[in-house]
Amino acid sequence: MRTPILFLFAALSLPLSAAPQTFSQAKRHLLELYTQALPQRSLYCACPFTNEGKRLIPDLDACGYQVRKQPVRANRIEWEHVMPAWQFGHQRRCWQTGGRRQCQKDDAFRRMEADLHNLHPAIGEVNGDRSNYRFTVWGEAASQYGQCEMVVDFKGRRAQPPMDSRGPIARAYLYMAEQYRIDLSDSQEKLYRAWHTMYPAQQDECHRHTLISERMGWPNPYISEQCNG
Repeated sequence: MRTPILFLFAALSLPLSAAPQTFSQAKRHLLELYTQALPQRSLYCACPFTNEGKRLIPDLDACGYQVRKQPVRANRIEWEHVMPAWQFGHQRRCWQTGGRRQCQKDDAFRRMEADLHNLHPAIGEVNGDRSNYRFTVWGEAASQYGQCEMVVDFKGRRAQPPMDSRGPIARAYLYMAEQYRIDLSDSQEKLYRAWHTMYPAQQDECHRHTLISERMGWPNPYISEQCNG
């Protein structure tokens, strides 16, 4: 995938210090945003959550969520990398020599891991179940998590997200691929471009994007084109 010259120049011309440099810094930014300015709803299950100090606690009854297997993780909000760390990290030398832990010493990986445009709140159990599985659609009815319409196929290593989350997922993937020159397979790119068109950004996504862009120092152009066009 070729990166648009203007987009790449804009991102690289801004000081990196404007953006969080580590995942820990990113989580502090997100905690502040989601406790002060953004709607407190998880990405995949639309579960409301509240903060108890530095912990974010989902209201599972309010969204009809049923615990599949992991009650501890189901009762906390985690920060989900929509494009998983494995996808943007596994081709780097640090990953080959020591996995994600070794990549914590790699500045480029740490900036990708800390990119707020790619991070969303998710119920911890769903975050863990989704792992680094690819997103796709195969028409299976949702039943694993009660009323939450997320479906995870562990054997096939794939996940079918609810329709309401497909647009944000697509725009996060397309952004990450262009911003950091990460190759997507032909089938991935085709799917995400279709979702980007079929599920355009809504008011909440546009509002989140404005605040995230201020923290990062640059926008996600896929959201900008739909929110400002």
